Amino acid sequence: MKILIKMKMRTIHFKIMLSRFFLFLLLLIFSSHLKATQLLVPMDESQTNHLKAYGLAFWTLENSITIEWLLNYRGGSFLMPHLKSIEEELIFRGIRYEVLAEGQVNQIRSQIANPDVNMEIVQLEKAPKIAVYTPPDKQPWDDAVTMVLEYAEINYEKIYDSAIVFGMLPKYDWLHLHHEDFTGQYGKFYGSARYQSWYQQQVITSEKNAKNLGFTKVSELKLAVAKSLKNFVIGGGFLFTMCSGTDSFDIGLAAQGTDICESIFDGDPSDSRAQEKLDFSQTFAFKDFHLIKDPMIYEYSDIDATDLRNNRVITEAMDQFSLFDFSAKWDVIPTMLTQCHVDVVKGFMGQTTDFRKEFIKSNVLILGENKVAGTARYIHGEMGQGTWTFYGGHDPEDYQHLVNDPQTDLNLHPNSPGYRLILNNILFPAAKKKKRKT
Repeated sequence: MKILIKMKMRTIHFKIMLSRFFLFLLLLIFSSHLKATQLLVPMDESQTNHLKAYGLAFWTLENSITIEWLLNYRGGSFLMPHLKSIEEELIFRGIRYEVLAEGQVNQIRSQIANPDVNMEIVQLEKAPKIAVYTPPDKQPWDDAVTMVLEYAEINYEKIYDSAIVFGMLPKYDWLHLHHEDFTGQYGKFYGSARYQSWYQQQVITSEKNAKNLGFTKVSELKLAVAKSLKNFVIGGGFLFTMCSGTDSFDIGLAAQGTDICESIFDGDPSDSRAQEKLDFSQTFAFKDFHLIKDPMIYEYSDIDATDLRNNRVITEAMDQFSLFDFSAKWDVIPTMLTQCHVDVVKGFMGQTTDFRKEFIKSNVLILGENKVAGTARYIHGEMGQGTWTFYGGHDPEDYQHLVNDPQTDLNLHPNSPGYRLILNNILFPAAKKKKRKT
């Protein structure tokens, strides 16, 4: 009898121990499930600060943390490991985020993987080394790109003509061209600003800079710089530019070996046959355009469509451009470049505002267009092993930015769609290269 009781007690004890073991195992599994979380940084309308979200993504890459860009999922959201350091940065920078359990992440991945859904996951691995080609005396607010880099807290280096002439470009992965004049005509400001001290000083400084680097004319220096920039792209670099840095760059390349500057700019007359001597095979984006050599006209050629605004053909209320919708699974790069929480972006003027389509080469990809004006606003292409992107306009949050206008305060525009497009260009070189599907 006593033996039977002891055996029963042992059985009960064993069952209790077994149930405790299974309970512990379940708790362990549940606990590990809870720990298997990730951080989602949504980039749709719910995001509190889109611009700083890019800076945070860049910061993670600089700290050797691989993250994922969820193309077309909630405005192009970011998925990253649930690390204390990242979460603290998100909170400090005022960026909205969500903590997702493993099951929720798997659900998102399944949704994106569906072949019928226009979404894709891109792995971001390494922060590109960024340089901005800009005169040493320029302030960050003179240029939208440097301004948004400062606001988003993305590290970059400033370089100018001497660094390029002396072969420093291979140090960098991504380069932005400040709204420069690569034709040697000092921005075509002669008509409006020739008596102003800032313009006169610009001319003196530019001529001195050219002479110190071994060139007789500013136009010759700028051509040498433009050719080096072209080789940078051919070798695998990423080039981005806005405003007059777009068309003046291509004009300078097309006019190599031909004097297109009037005597007021370089001391001798322009070539009377300059137009017919243009070599469009040298350009990135544009062809068949016509030069505007008159120094009193604030324009380089007929590529630019700013005149449609000056003549009130396009009013500010009408001035907006639509982003093209690309196949995320097949056209990954253009999809990355057009990630935004809106499909239509308000326009903004510049010395070069947008591009007439009849002068755009057939192999150039149009990313955004003004349908009313029939112009391209945002274009992209490949050259050699690298890529380039041209973006018309000066400041996405200042419709008609003028000389000496006050600085745009990006604290007032943390969700700017126009500035988001700039940051797309900064981030996409970090993407893991995939085999081309086309």
